[in-house]
Amino acid sequence: MTALAPVVGHVLLGLLGLALVFALTRLLRGPSLPDRIVALDLMTTVGVAMCGVYAVTHDQPVFLDVAVVMALITFVGTVAFARYLEGTQER
Repeated sequence: MTALAPVVGHVLLGLLGLALVFALTRLLRGPSLPDRIVALDLMTTVGVAMCGVYAVTHDQPVFLDVAVVMALITFVGTVAFARYLEGTQER
């Protein structure tokens, strides 16, 4: 790993944190439920990316396991929300 890797990692974590703030803003302001669901999905995706960047930057491979588990839970949650929305639109 080069000397530049920690600097790039911290810059990426900062940018991902900014993306998290923007997604949180959309989650809170929302206008509709699908907008909020997409924002929540984006927030968890950014969280997975943050775990990955942290794992590589700080040489902590255990965070990659955390990222995989978060991604799997996010996928199941997104499918559940989509099925819920499908059921509410049929009524």
